[in-house]
Amino acid sequence: MLPKADSYEALRDRFAWTVPERYNIGVDVCDKWAERDPERLALIHKRRDGRVEEYSFAALRAASNRLASLLAGQGVGRGDRIGILLPQAPETAFAHVAAYKMGAVAVPLFSLFGEEALEYRLGNCGAVAVVTDRTGASKLAAIRDRLPALRLVLCIDAAGNPPTGCLDFHALLAGASEDFRPVDTGADDPALIIYTSGTTGQPKGALHAHRVLLGHLPGVEISHDLFPQPGDRIWTPADWAWIGGLLDVLLPAWHHGVTVVAHRFEKFDPEAAFALMAEFGVRNAFLPPTALKMLRGVADPAARWNYSLRSIASGGETLGAELLDWGRRTFGVTVNEFYGQTECNMIVSSCGTVMPSKPGIMGRPVPGHDVAVIDGEGRRLGPGELGLIAVRRPDPVMFLGYWNNPAATEAKFVGDWLVTGDQGELDAEGYIRFVGRDDDVITSSGYRIGPGEIEDCLIGHPAVRMAAVVGVPDPLRTEIVKAFIVLQDGVTPDEALVAGIQQHVKTRLAAHEYPRAIEFVAELPMTTTGKIIRRALRDRVSPA
Repeated sequence: MLPKADSYEALRDRFAWTVPERYNIGVDVCDKWAERDPERLALIHKRRDGRVEEYSFAALRAASNRLASLLAGQGVGRGDRIGILLPQAPETAFAHVAAYKMGAVAVPLFSLFGEEALEYRLGNCGAVAVVTDRTGASKLAAIRDRLPALRLVLCIDAAGNPPTGCLDFHALLAGASEDFRPVDTGADDPALIIYTSGTTGQPKGALHAHRVLLGHLPGVEISHDLFPQPGDRIWTPADWAWIGGLLDVLLPAWHHGVTVVAHRFEKFDPEAAFALMAEFGVRNAFLPPTALKMLRGVADPAARWNYSLRSIASGGETLGAELLDWGRRTFGVTVNEFYGQTECNMIVSSCGTVMPSKPGIMGRPVPGHDVAVIDGEGRRLGPGELGLIAVRRPDPVMFLGYWNNPAATEAKFVGDWLVTGDQGELDAEGYIRFVGRDDDVITSSGYRIGPGEIEDCLIGHPAVRMAAVVGVPDPLRTEIVKAFIVLQDGVTPDEALVAGIQQHVKTRLAAHEYPRAIEFVAELPMTTTGKIIRRALRDRVSPA
């Protein structure tokens, strides 16, 4: 936890890591509180039908122990990968805590992933079990024969009638034992694989150790104005399948014994978000930039809802002065920006409590993290010099490596510096300004989207011969996905073809990844080695 201090400099100078040799995320976020304060409120879940469920830490321990016993009884053990294909829901939390206490490796999966996206990730990590719902089970049924390692699928809403090839999660959970002894894990033992967005080729599985939660804490605490404070209660619309929802909100909150509010929006509704924050007394929120922009479109919210937030954090892209000013007028707080990536998250942040906010500037290195702007040889650059944003190892929040991909892991480093792939520069006060991406990542609605996976999906459409994907500026989403497509001989483009291609991607990957704009071209710009020159495509794109 951050030391008590009234300035950024004091926080930085007084901070010291405390990472024990033996450490388990599940014990830390659940059993610790179940022992100290069993009736402490861990989770408030508002179901889509409006019903509200509450779970104490004692209830969380009982459910996660039952699930761990159930999985162990089905032959799942230490080191096995467990896919968690669920939205924000109590069962999602049970599955994560159970996996960590078993010494297994949790693999969060976005519930809107299509069959191809799931097949790649589950096949790549060799998952032996998946916890999902009926929607996820139907997707798995179509690819099950291509996943030889997958031997167990638990369906949470089977209601006594599980889909073919699945087991009824709740029926089996009711008969499982609450007597489960957590595995004694080391802080450096594997706990979690989160797949990247696939910015260069297919997504890579970032393998994290149990210590990753401890590594996140300083960034979470500073970005939420010295979290936790008495009365804090946190919520985010970000899915728990992404590092932002899981490790920026759910698990850090439970480390501190803070109540988490959970609700799944089928589609983000800004008015419903204001109502939710008021209804459940949300004091802290992680709101991606697109969510903030949509909230800004609601007229006079303070007159309609009695909300009272103490802190708001946002990450994904930098916020402009107009959005920051709106945040102060609407919520009475400064929206704190933070920065990181799947491999090494929450390493830069602003904090209105201890440092002036600078529009368009991400913030300063979070205490405990050695963040710098370097050149290609690993040398630190001075203020005003453009270079690569990098983090020095060792660092508790840093990944162990890419799953079964040592070459990609090695390429991520320049000496002891993990290179983020983003360009930036320092100012004289140590603030870091994000300048541009060194890769071709697309930032849309808070998601970081890589073109490689989308391009692979597009060429799977029978009408598509070649495809390239870039980001197009968009005032609401920051960027939208645009595809440049070379069609097969004899295919004539029309509106029906555009809609068919878009649906092809939407159903196979994810709704946020489909190309909202498509341009048919005779050829794509290529290097002599056959690589698409996306920069040339971006240069011909005008703002949407």
